[in-house]
Amino acid sequence: MIPGLNPKELEKAMKKLGIKQQSIEAYEVIIKTKDKELIIKDPQIVKMNAMGQESLQITGKIEERALGVSEDDVKTVIEQAKVDYNKAKKALEENKGDLAKTILELQEKD
Repeated sequence: MIPGLNPKELEKAMKKLGIKQQSIEAYEVIIKTKDKELIIKDPQIVKMNAMGQESLQITGKIEERALGVSEDDVKTVIEQAKVDYNKAKKALEENKGDLAKTILELQEKD
C-alpha cells in the first residue's frame, strides 16, 4: 500500500469515500500476454470497489516466462512448408514464434 500509512487508517478513509476493499488470499497470480506470462508468487491482493467499479491491486515479486510455440502454429508450418513436426517446431522456436519468417525460411531451403 502506501509507505508510512497505517493500513487500518487507510481502510477507514477509503470507506468514508465509498471505496470498499477486501483482501484476497492467493499463492500465485498469472497474467498472460501474447508472447509471455507474468507470474507473481505469494502476491498481496486487494480487491477494491469504488462506485460499482471493481479493481485489483496486486503486489509481489514478478517473474517473466516466455511462452512456447503453439501446436496450431506448428501444424501451419508443417502444412505450408511441407516439413515434419520436429523440424517445424525447432524452426519456430529459433524464430521466436514468427510464423511467416519460419515458413519462408523453410520453403527457401527446399
